[in-house]
Amino acid sequence: MPTRTPWQVTRSVWFAMFMREAVSRTMADRLGWFWMIFEPMSVIGIMVLIRAQLRGSNQLIMNADFIPWMITGMMGFFLVREGLTRSQGAISSAQALFAYRQVQPVDTVLVRTYLDGMLRTVVFVLFVIGGLGLGLNIFPDNAISALLGWASLWALGLGFALVTSVGAKLIPETGKIINMLSLPLMIISGAILPLNSLPHSILEYLMLNPIAHGLELLRAGFFEHYHTVPGTSALYLWGWILGLNALGLLMHLRYKERLKAK
Repeated sequence: MPTRTPWQVTRSVWFAMFMREAVSRTMADRLGWFWMIFEPMSVIGIMVLIRAQLRGSNQLIMNADFIPWMITGMMGFFLVREGLTRSQGAISSAQALFAYRQVQPVDTVLVRTYLDGMLRTVVFVLFVIGGLGLGLNIFPDNAISALLGWASLWALGLGFALVTSVGAKLIPETGKIINMLSLPLMIISGAILPLNSLPHSILEYLMLNPIAHGLELLRAGFFEHYHTVPGTSALYLWGWILGLNALGLLMHLRYKERLKAK
């Protein structure tokens, strides 16, 4: 019988795990899709109401309409947050599969991050279509830049997923701390509040956060005349992406046997 190459075996493993995860995410919970759409919609609705009370009809954020600005920021942040939170249980949920030597802990994280990113992409497209139907200026002015910004946030989420999946498995308290920091991280990343309005002395520290750079680059692709936060850098963002992914892969290689153990 012809033998399969390692790449063919890996593709088969990824496909089988992807189908397993996809069925579990979309079929096991009847409210799964509802929460993926309702969560950002509810946050956007609350923030629009608050801003309307504070600023009245002034709905511009650095030459970008407030609601589209908010949608792009929220969806971009949720894409990264999936890597931080959902990856924590990826290894434990597939523990029985490690009886097959072809399945490695890193495969579970890669597949889950890919699936989460695909689902978030579908939800984002639905928001864009819905916004266009409501007359919002949410279609990207530079589609290539917008896609690159979205892909960068996806890759950043993967880097976080690779690192946190190992940390949460070896030190369970790590996952609790990350979950507690989700809301503050949303605020300091500029997902719901503009960072441009903050003093420079504070902003220079907040811009150490790579998520803020990713969100600003994503918005720059959507809004042609958008004024990004000073210091926004694609090079800085990709330095974090490459560093986190390299660190995460090394951690999975170093602790592979411990991750397989129950």
